[in-house]
Amino acid sequence: MNFTAKELKALALPLLACLVLLGAGTALIAWTQQEQRAADGQLAAERQQRAQARERLMRIAEEEKEVKEKLEVYLRLRALGILGDERRLEWADAMTRIRTQRELPDLRYRVERQRLISSVAGKPANVDFFASAMKVELALLHEGDLVNFLSDLRESGNAYYSIRRCSLSRTGLAPAVAGLAPRLRAECEIDLITIIDRAAKA
Repeated sequence: MNFTAKELKALALPLLACLVLLGAGTALIAWTQQEQRAADGQLAAERQQRAQARERLMRIAEEEKEVKEKLEVYLRLRALGILGDERRLEWADAMTRIRTQRELPDLRYRVERQRLISSVAGKPANVDFFASAMKVELALLHEGDLVNFLSDLRESGNAYYSIRRCSLSRTGLAPAVAGLAPRLRAECEIDLITIIDRAAKA
């Protein structure tokens, strides 16, 4: 198809407008794509920041839970009197009280020197576990007296009582002769364990 000069002249302005619009459209599309890429990059960065913030919050929540659990253990140990230096006077008072309340006919004990059994690394200082061995001899009317004695001893606090060994033996007295006299003797070895937090003492 051939155009005349007049027709070409008439089409020049619309063709120019069309070319301008095509160029503008192409530029607009390129700009939109660039803005879309920038928005996608910003969205990805914000999602990553949100994920990191969520991870930090979860980590903080776990650490807070761990601290709370450790604090509860620490407060319970302190309430039981297990933390700090050994309490020999309190141990003696507890033994006297148990003997009186349980009406034990014969109760003898000896507490040996304290020894270090373990040292656990901590921040800012170590936590040391000490044990004082206590040897107990007591006369019993029946086996239940020993169970009651050990239960009372544990409930008295001021240390963690770890029973290493207990043995029972008969006194050899006949029931008719003995009456209410004790017919059993018990010998026990018990570790009285205390904990010293070096950071708390500093």
